[in-house]
Amino acid sequence: MDTQQILSLVKFNSQGLVPVITQDAENGQVLMMAWMNEEALRLTLETQKMTYYSRSRQSLWLKGETSGHFQKLVSLSVDCDGDTLLAKVLQTGAACHTGNRTCFYRTWTPE
Repeated sequence: MDTQQILSLVKFNSQGLVPVITQDAENGQVLMMAWMNEEALRLTLETQKMTYYSRSRQSLWLKGETSGHFQKLVSLSVDCDGDTLLAKVLQTGAACHTGNRTCFYRTWTPE
C-alpha cells in the first residue's frame, strides 16, 4: 500500500487529527498515544520515523528530536472505521517524556 492509499483510508476528526497508538514491535508493549495530522502522517510514512502533531504547541514534532529517543516505524495499521492508527515501532530509549519506557507505567488491577 502506498502513502496515498493509506491516506485515503484515514478519517481525520474535525480538528484534522487522528489518534495513534504506538506499540513496541518487538514485545507488543503499548508505549504511548499521540495525534497526527495529515502532514505528520505523510512524514512518518516517508521517513519511517514517527512524527506527531502536538495539540498544545500546534506544531509537528519528530519523536526523539530533542531526547534522542527515536521511534522507527515497522508497520502502520488503520482500524476498521479508519479513525485510529496503530503504529508498531522500534523504540530507542524511553517513549514517555517522564523517562519511563511507556506512558502507561501507572497500573491498577482489581483485587
